[in-house]
Amino acid sequence: MGAILLLILLAGVLASAIAVVWTQHESRTQFIELSRLQNERDELNIEYGKLELEQATWAEPRRVDSEARQKLGMFMPPPQDIRLVTQ
Repeated sequence: MGAILLLILLAGVLASAIAVVWTQHESRTQFIELSRLQNERDELNIEYGKLELEQATWAEPRRVDSEARQKLGMFMPPPQDIRLVTQ
């Protein structure tokens, strides 16, 4: 009876030790994944900031006017050609 109890206790201690090692491994794995995702988030935030700046540059009224005049050949009509349309 004593030997059986000792074997049961030994099995419980071994199972507990294996569970602790497995839990530590999982914790480290999850921490590495968290760090990777945080780095990816930071890189995406930097890229987003650059894209916002680029969008603001392209949408600047002076730039739109310059592109319209140079690339599309558009121009401001003379005042006598401007008509006001009302409804």
